[in-house]
Amino acid sequence: MKFNAIQLKLTSLATPVVIAAFTATAALAQDGAAAPKSTSLADVLKDSGAIGMCIVALSVVALAVIIENFMSLNRDKLAPPELIDEIQALFEDEQYQEAMELCENEPNYFTRVCGAGIAKIGHSFATVEKAMEEMGDEESIKLHQKIGWLALIANVAPMMGLLGTVSGMVEAFNVIASSAGGANPAELAGGISKALLTTMFGLIVALPVTAAFAFIRNRMVRNIIEVGAIVEDLFEHFRDEKN
Repeated sequence: MKFNAIQLKLTSLATPVVIAAFTATAALAQDGAAAPKSTSLADVLKDSGAIGMCIVALSVVALAVIIENFMSLNRDKLAPPELIDEIQALFEDEQYQEAMELCENEPNYFTRVCGAGIAKIGHSFATVEKAMEEMGDEESIKLHQKIGWLALIANVAPMMGLLGTVSGMVEAFNVIASSAGGANPAELAGGISKALLTTMFGLIVALPVTAAFAFIRNRMVRNIIEVGAIVEDLFEHFRDEKN
């Protein structure tokens, strides 16, 4: 849990920390050979242009998605321990209707898969097992779609950075063209700074989001396997009855 907290903290702080680290470089590019001047974070964001602003906004969205997935895809959310105990007690008393009502009133991954099996009680175990497998696959797809937004952001951010790079270089070459090749470094600094800043912003967002996506996905798969084992054990005695 300490690692998880540190990862989320790094994700939220990565963008402003690295931007501040590169502030001096941006100032040097703007001033040419002159001595560096103090540049604020607002100036750096302004230099990155509209595309840089969009990437920064995307980083905020990514952080929100990471926190939401981190909270909603943990083990206790997918299969609350108290619900497992209640349904197990109802199964021991063969109160399947009450167990079905509990599953309907407390929707989550465990209760949906369990409810699909309860609905087929009275049929062969193969039918019960197939119903649970189909519901498990359907719920797993939904969960993968939730974390899929992180994969999308991780891919879009560097592409936006590349777009900003191309845009900045076009600006720099336009300056050269308009000055008939006589532009000084200070006049080119704006476009070059934009190109470098947007590339940096894109990578800053993509790297931690990719790591967060892999971590959350692996944890989700592990939790799904654990919940599947609990459900299978819950219905195991129906296998003996029907076979």
